[in-house]
Amino acid sequence: MVTVQDVRGVALALPRTSEHLIRDHVKFRVGRIVYVAISPDETMMGFGFPKEERAALVAAEPEKFQMPAPRDERYNWVESRMAALDAEEMRELVIDAWRMCVPRKVAAAYLGSP
Repeated sequence: MVTVQDVRGVALALPRTSEHLIRDHVKFRVGRIVYVAISPDETMMGFGFPKEERAALVAAEPEKFQMPAPRDERYNWVESRMAALDAEEMRELVIDAWRMCVPRKVAAAYLGSP
């Protein structure tokens, strides 16, 4: 199980990330784009994820992932149960969501690839 502190440790290490508390949700963003959000009760983590791939992700592991609220379906977004994630999987999800928000050069420089 991952905690908000675990997510914070990964997210704040990523270039251009800032943390905000908005309506009791802890949110990590690049500029104005939110790429990870934690629910007020700290049981759910929403994160950026390609719309065209999210149905397959949710169908593959419905005990771990769920579709966003209907009002958020227009966004590239999926939600996960934090208790079902392990640290490595959370790290991968957070970094992939961050990569959707930053310029390719920034991501490549951080990840060490051309």
